[in-house]
Amino acid sequence: MRHRKAGRVADGIWYLGREESGLYVLEGLRESMIVSGGMVYILPEMVLQMEAFGIEGGRINRILILHAHFDHLGVIPWWKRTFPDVEVLASTRAWEVLGIPKAIATINEFSRKVTERMGLEEGLKAFDYPWRNDVKGSVVHEGDRIDLGGMSIRILETPGHSSCSISAYVPERKALFASDGGGIPFKDFSIPLGNSDFTRFEESLGKLKGLEVERLCADHYGFVTGAEAAGFIGRTLDAARTLRRSMAEALERHGGVESAARILTGELYQRHPDYFMSPEITEGIFRQMIRHVAESTRKS
Repeated sequence: MRHRKAGRVADGIWYLGREESGLYVLEGLRESMIVSGGMVYILPEMVLQMEAFGIEGGRINRILILHAHFDHLGVIPWWKRTFPDVEVLASTRAWEVLGIPKAIATINEFSRKVTERMGLEEGLKAFDYPWRNDVKGSVVHEGDRIDLGGMSIRILETPGHSSCSISAYVPERKALFASDGGGIPFKDFSIPLGNSDFTRFEESLGKLKGLEVERLCADHYGFVTGAEAAGFIGRTLDAARTLRRSMAEALERHGGVESAARILTGELYQRHPDYFMSPEITEGIFRQMIRHVAESTRKS
């Protein structure tokens, strides 16, 4: 079953934000943690939701970045400036990306574009939200465990959607936080996005498929529970294999990466004009994935 409204996921787990973009608060017996950072424009709603749900901001002392794409980093700079003692956790590669001035400029530019697309600029005027060089933190690796007291978070390295992607698994709730590395539960299907390395994306899905999951906690379009959650990663892997074939066919049919990316983007928005991402950003994602498929085909 799919859930797209902010609210309680399970005992000690909350989804905050909007339908198309959100984050999670995990409340242990001893401390709390934010998982992922959402789009920047969810900030005003997130603050109101925390008050409504009785979530104490001062009790949150960690933020876990699952990967360093702009649409999963939005609330983090404001949160870190508001609560300076919070520890921000991410993979080694994510911190490398967040130390590159060009990457920070792209994060801020894409955040602005999507906020404008949603018509939500006005609500952000009261927040100091842009990324600068003042957000620092610690590194997490495969196999690390974070104990919140009665709730533990296991870290898995799952590259492919991005080179810096990690996932988090809470065994006590059988809850998986794979971000876009597990697929996007858009409408009644899953969108597979192996942006940086489509082959490693499929391999990471294979790794996650072995987990016992009752709650699939996505960053876009909410969370999935029950039998659908249990089979979600497997269905994303099937969708990824289908998409790989479609990209290879488009590449052959249209004669080049640029043309194939443009055609596939047009087809996506013709079917789903309400997809949250700006078309130019989506076309760039298709371009990356198709280029990888082309290189993989040449090597084989």
